[in-house]
Amino acid sequence: MLFRKIENYIENHLKSNSKKILILDGARQIGKSFSIRHIGQKLYKNYIEINMEEDKLGNRIFADVKTVNDFYLALSVVAGNRMKAKSDTLIFIDEIQAYNHLLTLLKFLKEDDKYTYIASGSLLGVTLANTSSIPLGSIEIKHMYPIDFEEFLIANGIGELVLETMHKYFDELKPLPDTLHNRILDLFKKYLIVGGLPDAVKTFVEQQNVMLIRKIQDDIYSLYGIDVAKYEKTHSKLKIQRIYKMIPSNLENKKKRMVVSDIDGKKGKRMADYEDEFDYLISAGVALDVKAISSPTYPLIENSGKNLLKLYLNDVGLLTGLFFKNNITAIMQDIKSINLGSVYETVAAQELKAHGFNLYYYDNKKNGEVDYLIDDANRLSVIPLEIKSGKDYYTHSALNKLLEIKEYNIHRAYVLSNEQQVIQKNGIVYMPIYNIMFFNSGSDVVSEF
Repeated sequence: MLFRKIENYIENHLKSNSKKILILDGARQIGKSFSIRHIGQKLYKNYIEINMEEDKLGNRIFADVKTVNDFYLALSVVAGNRMKAKSDTLIFIDEIQAYNHLLTLLKFLKEDDKYTYIASGSLLGVTLANTSSIPLGSIEIKHMYPIDFEEFLIANGIGELVLETMHKYFDELKPLPDTLHNRILDLFKKYLIVGGLPDAVKTFVEQQNVMLIRKIQDDIYSLYGIDVAKYEKTHSKLKIQRIYKMIPSNLENKKKRMVVSDIDGKKGKRMADYEDEFDYLISAGVALDVKAISSPTYPLIENSGKNLLKLYLNDVGLLTGLFFKNNITAIMQDIKSINLGSVYETVAAQELKAHGFNLYYYDNKKNGEVDYLIDDANRLSVIPLEIKSGKDYYTHSALNKLLEIKEYNIHRAYVLSNEQQVIQKNGIVYMPIYNIMFFNSGSDVVSEF
């Protein structure tokens, strides 16, 4: 069984007797239901799971539920023999976005306090935006992402002692010993191929079969595209599909940012004209947004704009599947003629987002671009990150120019690449790309230097 860090969060919430109902939000096929099911069945004698997408397509038992008593009656049709005492009964409402009136009802179910509840949603951000009465005081939304690199290492037999050793070396700005570095870098490259979708990871661990992994990824990539058809505004469906399909090819461009004239092939369009479409893909969890910052001061959210936007796929395995199909040599053997920049930037975005960071990049007409900026709350500053897939990791003119601007009060920057050595030079730490796994929002990223 695949280890997921979020399961500790779920278990602690259910044990806390919280006044809020936890809702797990995230893209489809990333393991939300599996994690809730695993913890729910472990903690509760009477575990009840209702999938509202299935109900909507089937008997529609919950379609007209408007009151708490209506809900209990509908629930009794499918699970009457398991509706026991609150202490040993958990009701899991899966795919709650299928019926947005149930989101409003959660407040009253919690107030009635007859059972313990937990929920999940795949298009929750979109649903909440279209729900007239959101019970904010009664729900807690926790975002879930695909399996991150640390979880991937655990799935592949890397134990707690090794992970602790890696973290210690990271904190002390030391390179890993040769054997361990080679092992972790090899797994990192395989993570670029497999990604973090649980079915793909499970297949990799059990069968090591690239063709089967790519089939899983192709199916999920298509599923995400099909989900667009659920969007209520008919005129936007084709635009959303077009934007989603543009993401991989767009990442091959030098700038990587979205060009609105390419969406409809019309001049004079602005980013604001597609705001709903971008928000849909981001809220659905299938695209990761990276916003431009021209003045990188803390907090970054106060300086971001919507005119320059980059979109990345939510899973690096989906991207490498589209780019390379069953050919893995480009990634595993570092072929010089193949640029893996967009692949490495995607995995960095995936890791940073999963670890609680909002995503930004530095964009300045005079100075150029830096791949990522993250908040440094401990120093009330920002941290620039450059992600390098090749051997030119010392080449970063935009980063150099950014660090020369004293008014931004930037204490440190990082360049992450395949290089084993950890080097401190001119306010920049050069370190292995796999150390992205230790960048976490809300904690000190690394020791002062």
